[in-house]
Amino acid sequence: MTKIKLCGLKRPQDIQAANELLPAYIGFVFAPKSRRYVHPARAEELRRMLNPGIIPVGVFVNETPETVAALLDRGIIDIAQLHGKEDAAYIRRLRQLTKKPLIQAFRIDTPADVAAAQASTADYVLLDSGAGGTGTCFDWSLLKDIQRPYFLAGGLTPENVGGAVATLHPYAVDVSSGIETDGAKDKEKMTRFVRAVRGVPGKDEEP
Repeated sequence: MTKIKLCGLKRPQDIQAANELLPAYIGFVFAPKSRRYVHPARAEELRRMLNPGIIPVGVFVNETPETVAALLDRGIIDIAQLHGKEDAAYIRRLRQLTKKPLIQAFRIDTPADVAAAQASTADYVLLDSGAGGTGTCFDWSLLKDIQRPYFLAGGLTPENVGGAVATLHPYAVDVSSGIETDGAKDKEKMTRFVRAVRGVPGKDEEP
């Protein structure tokens, strides 16, 4: 079954909702310019509240490898997601500092972007819309030839994620803005998103 990552969590109630829904992953955003930014000390508090069966991922944008490795090795996060201009040399340096898994994000506009993701030395790749973080989808037909498992991101919502999973069969789906209302995580949308991925009818749907 396709795994789920609920990203951009920053409040205790977000963690409580995740603990009920049990996605495979949740994401803490450590990019200071993001409106979803969470301070590492706050993330550490939230991690202690998190169900131990859920893997916390840290999202970074052009952060120093030393800072990323420190958060991994302190156990605040278990996986680092690189969402900036990090290259193969950056990944090599980070691997010298930590043995924890890495996700490299790619913004998909052209077949060349897909080829770059295919060649990534990271443990996982995440494929996002070219605009990145705008809640819009990219052209999924570009993925027809990709040969490695990937996290699908970019514009996913409770309404369209079921179709995405049925069509593309990604390793995982990643959502942030699609489960928000007025800039905050919405438990009802989180629940509908998870149900859509898992094919579980909602209370108002026919079985």
